[in-house]
Amino acid sequence: MSAGLGGVVRSGVGRRRVQTVVMTLTTLLAVTASVLAVGLLVASSEPFGRAFDRQHGAHLAAQFDAGKVSAGQLAATGQAAGVTESGGPYPTADLAPVIVSSKAGLPEGAELPSTTVVGRPDAGTGLDRLELTAGRYATAKDEIVWSGGDAPFEVGDKLRFDGAPGKPTLTVVGLARSVGRTGTAWALPATVTAMTPEGKGGFQMVYRFSKAATEADLNAGKDAVAATVPAGALQGSTSYLSVKSDTERIAATFAPFVIAFGVLGLVMSVLIIGIVVSGAVGSATRRIGILKALGYSPAQVARAYVMQALIPAVIGAILGAGLGNLAAVPILNDEGEAFGTGVNALDWWVSIVVPLAALAAVALTAFVPALRAGRLRTVDALAVGRTPSLGRGRAARQVLGRLSLPRSVSLGLANPFTRPGRSATIAAAVALGALGVTFGLGLAMSVDAVQAAMNKRTAGDVEAGVGGPRGPGEQHDSAKPDEAAVEAVIKAQPGTDKYFSMQYGEVTVAGLTGVSEVLAFDGDSSWASYEMIEGRWFSAPGEAVVPSAMLDAAGVKIGDTLTVTSNGRSAKVTIVGEALDLSSDGRRVITDARSLAGLELDGDRGGKRFEILLKDGTNLQQYTAQLNQALGDKGHAEINVGEISQTVVVIDTLAGTLTLMLVAVAGLGVLNTVVLDTRERVHELGVFKALGMAPRQTVAMVLTSVAGLGLVAGLVGVPLGIALHDWVLPQMAHAAGTRFPAHIIEVYSLKVLVPLAFGGLVIALAGALLPAGWAARTSTARALRTE
Repeated sequence: MSAGLGGVVRSGVGRRRVQTVVMTLTTLLAVTASVLAVGLLVASSEPFGRAFDRQHGAHLAAQFDAGKVSAGQLAATGQAAGVTESGGPYPTADLAPVIVSSKAGLPEGAELPSTTVVGRPDAGTGLDRLELTAGRYATAKDEIVWSGGDAPFEVGDKLRFDGAPGKPTLTVVGLARSVGRTGTAWALPATVTAMTPEGKGGFQMVYRFSKAATEADLNAGKDAVAATVPAGALQGSTSYLSVKSDTERIAATFAPFVIAFGVLGLVMSVLIIGIVVSGAVGSATRRIGILKALGYSPAQVARAYVMQALIPAVIGAILGAGLGNLAAVPILNDEGEAFGTGVNALDWWVSIVVPLAALAAVALTAFVPALRAGRLRTVDALAVGRTPSLGRGRAARQVLGRLSLPRSVSLGLANPFTRPGRSATIAAAVALGALGVTFGLGLAMSVDAVQAAMNKRTAGDVEAGVGGPRGPGEQHDSAKPDEAAVEAVIKAQPGTDKYFSMQYGEVTVAGLTGVSEVLAFDGDSSWASYEMIEGRWFSAPGEAVVPSAMLDAAGVKIGDTLTVTSNGRSAKVTIVGEALDLSSDGRRVITDARSLAGLELDGDRGGKRFEILLKDGTNLQQYTAQLNQALGDKGHAEINVGEISQTVVVIDTLAGTLTLMLVAVAGLGVLNTVVLDTRERVHELGVFKALGMAPRQTVAMVLTSVAGLGLVAGLVGVPLGIALHDWVLPQMAHAAGTRFPAHIIEVYSLKVLVPLAFGGLVIALAGALLPAGWAARTSTARALRTE
């Protein structure tokens, strides 16, 4: 009988070709969505730790003055107390690249901010290995490798370094990533040495310590290293803990919505697989009766139908695992760029565990109804026809028949009542699809609103920097820039409407340890204030706004006073507003420059930065060119194109991809259900056709049978999607160390809600189109012959 059982399995798979294809596609998409969802959840968990282990990262990167310490002395620091491993010394040079040619369209001759070029013999050995993201490592003296996330360079770009002896031109041959952000660019040691101006050379060393869990441990290790070299040789250092904190904060913002999509995807996958498999087995009750009449036991019948379900499911699971990995590559690459860790592949076990779990769900879902049908008496199983019981749904048909609706429409609307259990499950699937669309669209609109709000930090049409590089964290020349001369040029420039300046510095804030950043505005900045969460923008000296993280860290609120200190002098500012700002971990005080009168700010970052608003009708490009010509070497102006956050790009990509997958899985569930219904009602369709029902009326009846379900399911799914969105967004904000203004969360306007309300209807109709066409094309004679 086992040989005969194999024939039953092959016959069932081959005979029900439509269901076999649908089951394969359903499993494929369900596994794809689940692999991607689970993989992203895993990838978002401790991304820094994974990258740190993979690249054998350093706990500390230290910068030394080559004029005060030799390479041999630095090599000996690897024996300092607590050091377990070291790398270097690597020669370094601080240089500003000038664009010679750019595939990304950067203007030729433009000088970029000064950056540290580190001399490494290769990329992939020793401590703090570089991970190449494009191209290769430098092998010749005229080649350089750039950090992929620090400049819009591409392989093949050419850069000139006017500050280096001989003004050499180097070709970018690769893009790389250091997990500890120990450099911005790398070249061969001989290249860096040759490029170093006289008396301005440096060395970099990287270390691992036996104790490195806290900043105190790292400070102890740094002190031990400093004690082995001449005084003043150690110029600065970078801790892996600060990079880890930044990475984990970014990863934490991903977690809430990835978890939400992941749970949705898993629940829907299980639900749709259950609908497809149980429907396929339930529709075969009559055939099960025939098998029992031929002598098959209930267990044999159950095994046969489990195998019939598993064969297409196995094919779908294998293809789905492969497709999930392919779909994950670009998303994980983008996510890795946002994290700065370079995740580019799913964990291997995800591609095994998820498909196996899906196949287990298929087997269990098929086994239960098959065993139940197998236990029916043979006579009862044979007596079960394809058409549902006549009593089921009769009341609904009678009520709907009294309405002034076309008969095909009333019949279609009543059809879900003939199989309420199946209708409820498909309605749940469509509701989840509508929920996913609502949530995904709202998420995209909210993160785009966050991006627009963050761009308010640079609100002018044109930005002008003074005294070299501008912005936080950039190095600058020691010569004091002529800020008054630059301001005079801007003021005199035709087309200038309004402007103000900003200047960065470092202060200590009473009640907080360590240094905080201060941003001083000079001039009327009311036309370009930051996005405010609560309160208002400052309007007078002595007032300040601060980010959410500063309020939380200092334990203060709007209306309280902060005392800021620099070089022994203090100033008090009253907090009048909470601003949306994630820079410097949110530890920033934003105020009028007059509030800090008399303070000598530490960490002055290269002079002022001007935000310029142009008069109406002024040509932006022409104004910028003329301003640069007038500024000469006093500063540099550029058009403000706004910031495009990699995190926002990744969230939009993820939301779009996962939403499409949820919709596709829901649509397949509808397709399978309608296929089952039309096949079970094929004789009834033949009767309708014989009574004069036209093909277009048949299509209308089939589509109407799911339209009501889709509309109701959509109306249920949309508010659930809004509720999920309104829960996830504050969680993301909290993980990022901020809060969001109400308008960023309240994105569902009436013009958005109206189309969303019909989202479930669209999903249901799209899934029913193919079987509706099949039903319309079925001939009357063939339908009447089918039992």
